[in-house]
Amino acid sequence: MSILKLKPSGKDYIWGGKRLSEEYNKEIKGNTLAETWELSCHEDGPCYITGGIYDGLTLQQFIDKKGNNVLGTNCEKFKQFPILIKFIDAQYNLSIQVHPNNEYALKNEGQFGKTEMWYIVDASKDAFLYYGFQKEISKKEFEKRIQNNTLLEVLHAVSVQKGDILFIEPGTIHAVGKNILLAEIQQNSNVTYRVYDYGRVGKDGRKRDLHIQKALDVTNRIPIIKNNSSYPHIADCEYFTVDKLLLDGTIMEKMEGFVTKESFVSILILDGDGVIINHGQTVDFKKGDSLFITAGSGSFAIEGICDALITRIR
Repeated sequence: MSILKLKPSGKDYIWGGKRLSEEYNKEIKGNTLAETWELSCHEDGPCYITGGIYDGLTLQQFIDKKGNNVLGTNCEKFKQFPILIKFIDAQYNLSIQVHPNNEYALKNEGQFGKTEMWYIVDASKDAFLYYGFQKEISKKEFEKRIQNNTLLEVLHAVSVQKGDILFIEPGTIHAVGKNILLAEIQQNSNVTYRVYDYGRVGKDGRKRDLHIQKALDVTNRIPIIKNNSSYPHIADCEYFTVDKLLLDGTIMEKMEGFVTKESFVSILILDGDGVIINHGQTVDFKKGDSLFITAGSGSFAIEGICDALITRIR
C-alpha cells in the first residue's frame, strides 16, 4: 500500500472561521476551525491514516513501523519529518508575527525554526496580508512601535487574490489578513513570536502573550524583495519543493508522474475530485483531501478535474 489518505488534526484558534468544516468537510469540535494540519508528524497536531490496513495510525507511527525508507533518501539529512502542511481559514486577522531560524529556535525553543510558503486558495475582494516592512527601520523604532501600537503603520500591506504565492523566510514579519483561505507548507515547527494582536483576548479572557524580546532578536527589519528563483516550481528550498497541478477536464485530464526513492510525494487537493492510481491501487479523492505516496512507489497517475499542490523533498 503506497498511497495513504490522511486525516488532519484541527485547531480552533480565535481568528478561525467555519469554511474548512462547511466547504471541505473537516471535523470541527468547537465553534471555529482555524487550521487543519493535513500532513504532520508534529506532536502538537499529528495527522492520521484513514482507510486500508494502517487505518487509525498516525503518519509517524506508520513511518516507525515501515522504516524511514518510505520518506526517501533526500530526507536522511533531517533529524525529524521535514515538513508540515496546513489549510488555514482566517475569518479574522491573525496576529503580527515572526519565525526564528534554526539556530535561534534550537537554542531557545528546542525545536527547529520555520521557513514557509503560502498559496492563496481563496480571498475576498479587499483581502490583504502583511509581508515585511515598507522601509528599513531601526531596532529601537521597531521596539517603540510595538510598545505604542503603531507597528501597522510601517508594515507592507499586500493585496492578494486566489492563486497568489508568498515565500516567507525566517525573520520576515508577516500576518494573514481576514477573509483569506490558504494552504501553508512549512518546516516541521510550531515556533511563532507574536508582536501585535489587535488587543484581543483568548478563551481565558486574557490578552494573548507577546514575545517582544525574541521578535526583536530575530526580525529582519528591511523590506522584502520577492524572489522568483523557484521557477518552474511555485516554491523551492532545502525543506520542500512545491508544484501546482491543474486538471481542467478538457486540455488536461490526466497527469502521470514517478515517485523515486529520493522522496515521498504529498498531494493536497485544493478543489475538484478524481482518482490516483499506482500499481493496481486506486484511491478516490475529493476537495480538501491530503494524500501521501511513499518514496520508491514508481509510476502513478492522477485522473479527474482538480487543483492540487504536489510537494516533495529535493
